[in-house]
Amino acid sequence: MAGHSKFKNIMHRKGAQDKKRSALFSKLAREITVAARSGLPDPDMNARLRAAVITARKEGMPKDNIERSINKAAGGDADNYEEIRYEGFGPGGVSLIVETLTDNRNRTATNVRLGFSKNGGNLGAPGSVSHAFDRLGLIAYPASAGNDEKVFEAALEAGADDVESSEDGHSIWTAQESLHGVAKILEPILGEAESVKLAWRPQTRVALDEAQAGTLLKLIDTLDDDDDVQTIWGNYDISDEIMEKLA
Repeated sequence: MAGHSKFKNIMHRKGAQDKKRSALFSKLAREITVAARSGLPDPDMNARLRAAVITARKEGMPKDNIERSINKAAGGDADNYEEIRYEGFGPGGVSLIVETLTDNRNRTATNVRLGFSKNGGNLGAPGSVSHAFDRLGLIAYPASAGNDEKVFEAALEAGADDVESSEDGHSIWTAQESLHGVAKILEPILGEAESVKLAWRPQTRVALDEAQAGTLLKLIDTLDDDDDVQTIWGNYDISDEIMEKLA
């Protein structure tokens, strides 16, 4: 469940429960296949594919599943998926960005719209909330990668723009075009990152009370349960105290 650190409070992390593991693997496989089709089917030569493979490994996806997803793209027998972004509003005026990969945009649009409307939210027009976010690169490391000072100095030397550290881990922010260059420099120093991806960083955050937070998390879970939804970003801020009450 999101909310125990600044990073996890911004991006709702999928697959926390075992019952979601199969669905998570399906989403990871879809991202790997799309990434492989977007460039060379070689993680060393395709930055997006490398990031997808790293994420899949961190989530415990079997090596055979990863290779099968890459081979599907290389063999030309993969489904054609379209990347579509939806924007909307949740309880308390929270802004949400929903990234999807779909082979049926009508189905996905209907499901996303219903997810918002049935859980205290409203689907907005394209651009209705993304103007309040910055599109940046995000490199996530566990707390075990090093203390705050070590990670900050390494990130600064590698050309990162900002670092957020907490007891749960480190979030290193970069310009879009610098993402994979910074990640490559950091790997020999801090080890392999938990994830390397483009992200939506909110310019401001909205603090929620317990009732608003409960409704928002139901909305996020509903959207996340849709097979077509890959990632959900938001500008919400839920305190640890409220998260403990809702757990």
